[in-house]
Amino acid sequence: MDFTVRTAQPEEYADAGELVARAYLDGGLLDFGDSDPYLKTLRDAASRAAHAELLVAEDHQGALLGTVTFVGQGGRYAELARKGEGEFRMLGVRESARGRGVGEALVRACISRGRELGLSGLVLSTQPTMHAAHRLYERLGFLRTPARDWSPLPDFTLWTYALRL
Repeated sequence: MDFTVRTAQPEEYADAGELVARAYLDGGLLDFGDSDPYLKTLRDAASRAAHAELLVAEDHQGALLGTVTFVGQGGRYAELARKGEGEFRMLGVRESARGRGVGEALVRACISRGRELGLSGLVLSTQPTMHAAHRLYERLGFLRTPARDWSPLPDFTLWTYALRL
């Protein structure tokens, strides 16, 4: 592996926020493009770091390749985790770093963190169109949990996956 996964540092928050925002924009994952209100949340990595764990993947030259928010103990960024579960959100990989295992390494870091905390499981939400992400989650042992699918907005359903730890 030619990169390291670690906790983001305060001086990296703006870059991490822009990285995940760009990943969502470039991936066509935001209905309203550059004017999508979710962009503000994606870019606010400092708030995620204050209320959850902001992880980054960094290459050996110090460039950020990806980021994810791990939510282990509920709070502001927990959306669907039940008691004893953790979740992760806002996984994004720089387009030029895709195919190098960055996303997988970030998900594995969340799994490891969940186990360190003694959590019973890990859950996530994903858009139905995120086929590459679905393959990754399933390869790592996550199972679809349609009964937990939910809609943060009218006519916009998120799929859910869960992993027993």
